[in-house]
Amino acid sequence: MDGKEQNRPGELRDLKTPLFSLRGVSKRFCSVTAVDILKKVDFDIYEGESVAVVGASGTGKSTFLNILGTLDFPDEGELLFRGSNILGMEADRLSSFRNKNIGFVFQFHHLLRGFTAMENVSLPCRIRKMSRKNSIAASQSILEKVGMGHRLHHRAEDLSGGEQQRVALARALVLKPDILLADEPTGNLDIKNSLQVHSLLAGLNRELGMTLMVVTHNIELAGMMDRKVTIKEYRVVDASIDVMGIKP
Repeated sequence: MDGKEQNRPGELRDLKTPLFSLRGVSKRFCSVTAVDILKKVDFDIYEGESVAVVGASGTGKSTFLNILGTLDFPDEGELLFRGSNILGMEADRLSSFRNKNIGFVFQFHHLLRGFTAMENVSLPCRIRKMSRKNSIAASQSILEKVGMGHRLHHRAEDLSGGEQQRVALARALVLKPDILLADEPTGNLDIKNSLQVHSLLAGLNRELGMTLMVVTHNIELAGMMDRKVTIKEYRVVDASIDVMGIKP
């Protein structure tokens, strides 16, 4: 049996240690009164797994994703990486951890205008202080993998919407993170480009063994993931029932 077969979803939960875990995580927002978003959430995601977070707007899906990605912090609870709590890290160390281990893709590509595709993708490499030679090699390799090898030196504003999102995906993956977190990655694209990005995400998950979590309202994209979860009564639960028209 090869490595990919060993990492299929049916066996993932038998692994001893999840890649990321939330334990007892609670989050509330305070304005005039406190509003609960998450309560005592326990959640595991395993190496090589793909998970769709589905459900109605305003239930805390993006908050959940941001806590997992250390862009936001819970009021209570722990975030574990391979069994070790990482929320106690100092800011500089946590920033370095995020740069190395977590890739992000959002609904809007957030590319820098005036910079080429290659320059945008190489930014995480620059932050990591990689050599120019290695940065260029890594950036070109991942751009070719997402089908943008012919647009390396085109500026962001000269690319189509679908091409811009592919560059954003390449930027998220250039350092080969342990997990890719995507928040409505095709929400700003037309149907044709959405389908292309869907296939690309699913293909990269299989080809690279890339752990993937996607917040989405898109039925097709959710259906490509190994499992679907939703947030119900402030907790993350298996979406084994019809949620917003999305069936398992």
